[in-house]
Amino acid sequence: MTRNNQDEGKRYSPSASFVTGAIALAFLITGYQTALFIHRAAALKIVSSVPDTVYVTSGVTSDDAVSDAEARSASSHDVRNPLPYNGRITSSGSAGTGSRTKDAARSSVRSAFVPRTCESFRFDPNTVSVEDLRRLGFTEAQAASIDNYRSKGGRFRRKSDFAASYVVHDSVFRRLEPYIDIPRIDLNAADSAMFDTLPGIGGYFASKMVEYRKRLGGYSCPEQLMEIYHFDKEKYDALSDLVEVRTPPRPFRLWTLPVDSLRMHPHIRDYRTAKAIVLYRENNPASALTVEGLAEAGIIDRETAMKLSRCIIR
Repeated sequence: MTRNNQDEGKRYSPSASFVTGAIALAFLITGYQTALFIHRAAALKIVSSVPDTVYVTSGVTSDDAVSDAEARSASSHDVRNPLPYNGRITSSGSAGTGSRTKDAARSSVRSAFVPRTCESFRFDPNTVSVEDLRRLGFTEAQAASIDNYRSKGGRFRRKSDFAASYVVHDSVFRRLEPYIDIPRIDLNAADSAMFDTLPGIGGYFASKMVEYRKRLGGYSCPEQLMEIYHFDKEKYDALSDLVEVRTPPRPFRLWTLPVDSLRMHPHIRDYRTAKAIVLYRENNPASALTVEGLAEAGIIDRETAMKLSRCIIR
């Protein structure tokens, strides 16, 4: 090589700093692409409903996947939903089944990510159907648990009983509390089995409640329960908010019944008192025919007069 050619070669050869910078830039680009790949791989979720090879690609369209917002909404409503994803599902299944497999996979994913809407309407937790429990926002498993509790004889007497159920979360109860409607037990329509569900009432008092109702001709007010032997105020207070008189009783015809019928009433009890009442009404004007008049005449005592005044009298 001539001297001129050597000088020309030195003039066009890159400097050491240029070579170092070029190498650093190459490493920087490679590192950025690697980091970007790792980030995208971590963000993508692979979802498949078939046991074939599944590929994740980034071209999300409205036909291929559910949006992130829809997926997040579905996940917050139903714990059975998978995590949201940002990719598209394709499959390398057997020949001739690729298209059908992809359609089935898409359909499965769409159904899994459809958000459940929660409704609020009046309901009795003792009778509401499983389907309506689902409409109220309970999962299938939670609705089945509530129904199983009822089928085994469980009963929600008060709203607080429903709140205490382990499948009723506090936030759900706060939303549904204004809509819970548990009817009170009708003292003139319930049977002994229904009375037995009341707090503090076993089989003995349940049968006594039915028996006393028959003797009275029907309860006129819930307070008449305390007229049952050993049915004290403490027992009454424990259930007073759970019972009511919705079906009217049969009126007690105090001023027209004969002696034999009068003496069958629990507040008359004996022939002598019944006969005295008949004599009183035969010898006094209609305006004097009152329970207070019987007490003033000494035919009944004040306690009996108070009990009779609770009855519907004709």
